[in-house]
Amino acid sequence: MNVEYINPFVAATVNVFGTMLSCPLTRGKILVRQQDQPEYAISGLIGLTGSATGLVVLSIDQNLTFRAAEVLLGEKTTTITADVVDMVGELANMIAGAAKADLAEFDLSVSLPTVIVGTNHVIGFPSTARPICIPFESSWGPLCLEVSLVTQPQPVAVGP
Repeated sequence: MNVEYINPFVAATVNVFGTMLSCPLTRGKILVRQQDQPEYAISGLIGLTGSATGLVVLSIDQNLTFRAAEVLLGEKTTTITADVVDMVGELANMIAGAAKADLAEFDLSVSLPTVIVGTNHVIGFPSTARPICIPFESSWGPLCLEVSLVTQPQPVAVGP
């Protein structure tokens, strides 16, 4: 995987959580995942197509999700509601939007995020690339960016 595709998502995640939530993140050591099950029970999926295809998944701890909902929605919650799911989708959308500007030179398109909730859910990462997990810690709880991208072969120009 090309780190130039991943770094914009890492920077955007740190920026969104720091700016929008006043929740500084500390990055941990990158891990290669051996399974398609995300680290946490709430996942915001961002699809990529173009010079690479695959997924960037914002996998969030439940306690962190509830604290973020308290800040962004103005109400304390301890259950996953439709508003909480929408809020996770909006966080993923802000991260995708911020990363998109830095990805323009790479001919990558970013999809609208989808949110999956539930313990033991499985993500259909590309079969030819094991996902990597970029963990983050915060005072509210952990999250992980899980990335699996496959670089697409570029067409060869054939001259006359």
